[in-house]
Parts: sequence; C-alpha cells; structure tokens
Amino acid sequence: MSCRLFAQSKLPANMFLRKLPNGLDVLVIEDNSVPLATVMITCKNGSFTETPQFNGLSHLYEHMFFKANKDYPSQEEFMNRISELGIDFNGSTTYENVNYYFTLPSANLKPGLELMNSSIRYPLFNPEEMAKENIVVDDEFQRHESTPAFALIDSMDHKMWGKLYSRKNPTGDHNVIRSATPALMDSIKNKYYYPNNAMLTIAGDVKHDAVFSEVEALFGSWQPSAFDPFKKWPIPEFKPLTKVDYFVVKSNLTNVPFIQMAWFGPDTRTDIPSTYAADVFSYILDQNSSKLSKALIQSGLALNVDFSYLTLRHTGPITLTVVPNPTKVAECFAEIKHQISLWDTPDYVTDEQLETAKRKLEIKQIREAEVTSDFTQVLSFWWASASIDYFNTYNDNLKKMTKDDLRAYVRKYIINKPYCAGLLINPAMEQQVAPETFFKAK
Repeated sequence: MSCRLFAQSKLPANMFLRKLPNGLDVLVIEDNSVPLATVMITCKNGSFTETPQFNGLSHLYEHMFFKANKDYPSQEEFMNRISELGIDFNGSTTYENVNYYFTLPSANLKPGLELMNSSIRYPLFNPEEMAKENIVVDDEFQRHESTPAFALIDSMDHKMWGKLYSRKNPTGDHNVIRSATPALMDSIKNKYYYPNNAMLTIAGDVKHDAVFSEVEALFGSWQPSAFDPFKKWPIPEFKPLTKVDYFVVKSNLTNVPFIQMAWFGPDTRTDIPSTYAADVFSYILDQNSSKLSKALIQSGLALNVDFSYLTLRHTGPITLTVVPNPTKVAECFAEIKHQISLWDTPDYVTDEQLETAKRKLEIKQIREAEVTSDFTQVLSFWWASASIDYFNTYNDNLKKMTKDDLRAYVRKYIINKPYCAGLLINPAMEQQVAPETFFKAK
C-alpha cells in the first residue's frame, strides 16, 4: 500500500493508524470479543467554525448526513439499506468536531464502508428532507432551552466569548436553523468535508491489513482540498477577559439558585502541560473529600458543587458551578471566594489526593476503551481537539504532575485572573436572596 505509516511505538498493540495519500487519517482498532464493527468518520467542523450566520448549521449538516445520497437517492432507500445491513447509527456535533457512525455485524463491514463512503462524499441535501430536519434540529434546541440552568449557561457563554459566542455554541440560532437551505449545506461541505480534514475509524471484529486495503480502494479516490480550511478561514482567537464581570439572570424555570464562575483555561495548541494539571486539579476538587466540597456542602452552605475543565484546541473553559442553599446564598458565595483564594496554598491538595486523582483518571481512560463502539467517540474527540498521540501518552503525562504543577496552573489561569460570575434565580427569590448586596465586583 502507498499509505504512510505513523510511528507505532506509542500506540497500543491493537491500534493501527495510517494516513492515505489524500490526507485521510485511518485508525483501526482490533477487538474481536464480539462479532460487531463500528465505522466512524470525524470531521474538524462544529461550532468553532461557525460565524453567526452559520450558527447551528454544523449540527443540521450532521442530521442531513443520514439522508439521501447519490447511491440511495431518497430517505426511504437510505433507511432500507440501513435496515438491510443491521446498522445502528447516530452522530454528534460538538465544539471542534462532527462525527457519524455505523455499528453493524462485522460480516457487513464492506457494504457498511460503501454506505459511509456514499454518505460522506455524495450527500444530496434534498430540499423536502431538509425542511423537515430544520424543524427537528430546532426542536432539539428548544428542549435545551427548557432546562432550568439553560438561561445561566447561555448568558455565561455570551459574557465569556463576546462577539465570538457562535464559536462556542454548538446548539445554534433559531432563525439560522429554521431558514437554512441546501446551498448552505453545500457551502459547509465545500469548506470542511475533505479527506485531509477527516479521520475514518474502524473498530471491532476486524483485521487491520484487510481494512486498510478496503478503505484505500473505497476512499482513496476522495479528492483532498486544494487549501487548508483553517488557513483560508482562520479560527479567530478568543479575546482574553480583561475584568471581573458579575451578572444576575432570572428565570421562572429554576426552583433553586445557581452560581457559576468561569475562567479562560489552557488549550492544546499553546499549553499542553497545563491541560494535564487542569484535569488533575479538577478531579480533586470535584470529589466529596475535597476541601472545596467540605467547605460548601458539608457545612450546609451548598447542595451541589461541580468543578470542571474542558480540553479544547481553542481555549478550554474552567467552570465552577454551585447550587447554594437558597437560605444562605450570600454566605455560600463568600465561602466560594475564600476557597478560591486558598487554591494555590501548599496544603490545599494533599499528596494522597494527588496520587488518587492520577490513578482514578488512568482507570477512567482504561474504562473508556472497554466498549469499542463507545471508544470511537472518545478517540474522535481527542483527534480533533488534541491528537491521537496526546490521548495515548495521556496517562504517562498525568503521572508527572506534582503539587507544584497544580499550583502553577492555578496561578496562571485562576488566582487573581479575570473571570465571569453569574447568579441564576427565580424572580420570586429576588427579595430573599438580595443579590445586589453581595454579587458584585469590589
């Protein structure tokens, strides 16, 4: 084969990665435990590529993928083929990738690859089918809006990302979704749907040599773009926060108050070591045994605490979300700020917590590989937002983290850094909570 073989030393023994001459990354994972195979294709598309005029259309494109194409020119014919092959299918759209998968009996792998090839290369974007899907996707949006915390999360995204809000909003915009046309789908296809911006993963009861041969025969003629989409349409840099920003959101959908604070975190383009520290620190603080949890929940000041960091190629956010005791919101917020001021002190994290976090995160990664069809989703995310090498060396790098690394991360991204802080309340709580007395920058 004329494929270029990647360095295999960092890959597990059952994982094989090659790049076709047209730029398509092909990842094969052998797991012969059950006679099933999963075929997933991932494109570097998603909200990070969306201007306001396209906000939500990566997700709509994902829905149109499972419709008519050149070889199955109607929804009925496409679904009949899905049924004939025993395929379970779905897709997902996130910040930095869109993926599509078929899970099917491994005996049907070749026709499954043929159907994937037809779907990714030759979609028809039938206007009648699209008119139906505009409504389906917008209905998903409305379901998001009906959740109690949506108003706070959406306001936080506007505060954090400003004019680039659409780049961090995979859900989209009602008007854009409802009015989208086949021409806009073609526009997305012509920007991002090329083999040199995609990874094809085949996992399960397969033999890698046979799979590489079949993939090259089917996908080798897929023409690469004559341009790098991220040079032709660069992703704008998110403008760093310059001040502390407090805001209050009122919604009749919530029965309890929420407090959320967010900071700009590291990304995989500029500060990979801090992404490991962020994961370890977040894991420790998210445990019931953490000093943060004890100070807020065990004291009765809060009902729930969640602290997280999301690894991304373009500015991963650090988020603290607390459900305060409705009768002690001001006291809870004062304690939150006190705890944050302690995060870079030498003893805030113990040696035992540090080692436990490393071990638990290692176990989490091992468990992610337990179900092969689900594992393809994990690898899809990391390929787009970091690299397969990042994923495969993740545990080795976590083990290098020290308490000093965690403190350095906290000082670089959190302590005394600008942040956004939002408080969500039901209007009926306003007099009791009195946010104007404490929820403001000093």
